[in-house]
Amino acid sequence: MRLVSLASGSDGNSTYIGSEKTHILVDAGISNKKIETRLNELGLCGKDISGVFLTHEHSDHIAGLEVFVRKNEIPVFASRGTLEYLKDRDKYSRISDYFNIIDSKNNIILGDLNIKAFDIDHDANEPFGYRVECGDKKMAVATDLGRYTKDIVKNLSDLDALLVEANHDIRMLETGPYPYELKRRILSNKGHLSNENSGKLICEILNDKIKKIFLGHLSDKNNLPELALESVRFEIFADDRPYNPKDFDIEVAKRDALSEICYV
Repeated sequence: MRLVSLASGSDGNSTYIGSEKTHILVDAGISNKKIETRLNELGLCGKDISGVFLTHEHSDHIAGLEVFVRKNEIPVFASRGTLEYLKDRDKYSRISDYFNIIDSKNNIILGDLNIKAFDIDHDANEPFGYRVECGDKKMAVATDLGRYTKDIVKNLSDLDALLVEANHDIRMLETGPYPYELKRRILSNKGHLSNENSGKLICEILNDKIKKIFLGHLSDKNNLPELALESVRFEIFADDRPYNPKDFDIEVAKRDALSEICYV
């Protein structure tokens, strides 16, 4: 299996996960041209994608969806809340024939991939994270979550690779340029995960076989890549569990370019 971030940040998010036979995207929040260009760098094209799985309907997760799906005739999978919201928007109603409603109780089988949605807390219409399995290999994407729960920890357990949100540094956010109401939204249980809380979540799900952790969805105003990385490493170092941050390959996913390719 491979996991690659095509882009991850406040301006757009899209993640590729695939095996030798089956390829999916989690979100399509960058332009169709960028998606195609970055898939080409992986030796793929849009027609190779078996499905797009949406976490939620915010623009930084769906900006390229309509063109990408229409050109390549690809099924879209998301919650009822997400797809009903999109159906009411003229632009996305044009591709509604490709919409497939899923829930967090059932697995979706595409080729040799088993995809499971799980509920997250965010100010959107029924948002999801995703866990993807192929044989005994397991990967997940979890961004845009204001907090983490026991259910989220369960769905992120026993992974080989993970892309997880480390959105903001709390002190940068509190003293930064955002208006008060936006700061409250980001800091709420339906907002975004801070660097510190991202590190605490990672501590909960570390295991001996995990090969790669991508830190994603960094704010361009309230975070810095080196700060996110150092904060997460500190949480692992300070935790009582028998792990050291040097034991794991932790990387900040690039805002507008391919990350490293994680093979498991």
